[in-house]
Amino acid sequence: MSMRQSQPELKQARQQVMASTQILQNLIPPTVSYTTKGHVLVIGPEDLARLAADQLDSMASRVILANESITSQDESHLEKVMSAAEGVESFYNKLKGIKGFLGQFQVSVDADAGGVAELSKVAIRQAHFDIILDLSSSPCINLEMLPAGYFYVGQDAAKLADALEQIPELIGEFDKPRYVKVTSDICAHNRNGVNGCNRCLNFCPADAISSIEQKIEIDPYLCHGAGSCTNLCPTGAISYDLPTPKSLHSYLEKLISRYRAEAQVAPVILFHDNMLGSELVTDDLPGDVLPVAMEEITVASIDHWLAALAHGAREVLILNTDAIAPTLTQMLQGELSLANRILDEMGQPQRLRVITAADLDNLDQPLAISVTWPMIVPIKLEIATATNPKRNILYQAIDHLNSQAGAISSAVAIANVPYGQVKVDVEKCTLCMSCVSTCPTQALKDGGETPALKFVEQDCVQCGLCESSCPEKVISLVPQINFDQQSRQATSTLKEEAPFECIRCGSAFATQSMVRKMVDMVGAHSAFSANIERLKMCGDCRVKDMFEDILQDPEKQLR
Repeated sequence: MSMRQSQPELKQARQQVMASTQILQNLIPPTVSYTTKGHVLVIGPEDLARLAADQLDSMASRVILANESITSQDESHLEKVMSAAEGVESFYNKLKGIKGFLGQFQVSVDADAGGVAELSKVAIRQAHFDIILDLSSSPCINLEMLPAGYFYVGQDAAKLADALEQIPELIGEFDKPRYVKVTSDICAHNRNGVNGCNRCLNFCPADAISSIEQKIEIDPYLCHGAGSCTNLCPTGAISYDLPTPKSLHSYLEKLISRYRAEAQVAPVILFHDNMLGSELVTDDLPGDVLPVAMEEITVASIDHWLAALAHGAREVLILNTDAIAPTLTQMLQGELSLANRILDEMGQPQRLRVITAADLDNLDQPLAISVTWPMIVPIKLEIATATNPKRNILYQAIDHLNSQAGAISSAVAIANVPYGQVKVDVEKCTLCMSCVSTCPTQALKDGGETPALKFVEQDCVQCGLCESSCPEKVISLVPQINFDQQSRQATSTLKEEAPFECIRCGSAFATQSMVRKMVDMVGAHSAFSANIERLKMCGDCRVKDMFEDILQDPEKQLR
């Protein structure tokens, strides 16, 4: 790269490149629709709830659920409360639970005669409420990302004013993007009734993900598009749709390569959310920082971060703000720690970091340091249509960055990561292939015509399905990052043996170890001792032998 250009020149280059480079979006994105008629439930202290309900007189109906004591005994305040929202009924039943979203809120309360009642059916003879305004001291729904149509304002006057302005607009039909999609065929959550990967279930801040009949399902009405599920999914079974992973990879490659050609400087990629993050990111950014707006910062995952470096970026920054759910921040820090550990092992600088709003005004010094780091020769990664494109791109990036640094070939043990090996106790394995039938990524394969168990480390996501489904309990997992591309991509043989041939016709019908195990298990039993040799026959010969035996001794038919 040539001598560093001035900030005005870098900003001009950024402006030109970003104006000419767009993320390819789905022209007809899938959506879900909310339908509301304007039935509002106001929860909170009765005085505050009544005053708020008074300002919602344009709604189809208003109901108050008083769950806390009146906040003030001031006479003038109470006079306002008494004259507010005349005709609006207040209920004092204990709240049991709230489920749903805009247009479909079900609110259960203790019934007067005992049991549980649906408040909407009692109060307005409707199956549900459309909107909930919550003025309680703490939210009645305990989620980091609240469902659409649920406004928690507490006793914050500014939030209340904002909610009172928005609620009357929520009557009619509204569309929302269906942010993610699930491809069950490659999901590692459950196979053949065996539980495996649960990574996506642990980090959804909207509680939109559940396991239903052993399949991962995402409620599109609750989903906020946070991206934690797509970020953590090791197989790519859960993928983002706005943009698709392929579109985002293509965009990053074009953005970086065009900027390098225009400015002759390796740029810094800054991922930020398109709400608060977009307000904070302005043209005052240093000219070599290229901002990339996402629905949430966790939409871009470890494969995007490392791919951006492989494409020729010198750093990747992620802007974390107060608006980001704590669960997302926790997940992000864990993934970033892993990515930087990978860079550190190969001798690369730690090119990935989270920054805050305060850091935006002080980027010059760290950028002046990173511009002195060894420049990465860019490569165009192959966005392959492999079994697991996400894994494929990630390892392409790792191998290229490794070649630009230490070119190490070691394997580094790291706990609880979706990368690593499968180990088999060869002496006890019978090659029953239960593990092969449950492997969602085909990392485990059979030997075709030869009894054998084969393995490709790069495809293994450490889901544990093989370990759990093994009837002999001879499989164990070894989580690690293997920097040796050749051994990681090679098909290795975990166990192989000659087939067992039928003692009568000579055809191969089972493995040697399987027949030995059957003989050992049932051979000593009195019911089988006379017919032990049949276990060494194929199915056809076993039947023939049984009938020949009966024909030679007809009394056996009666016995």
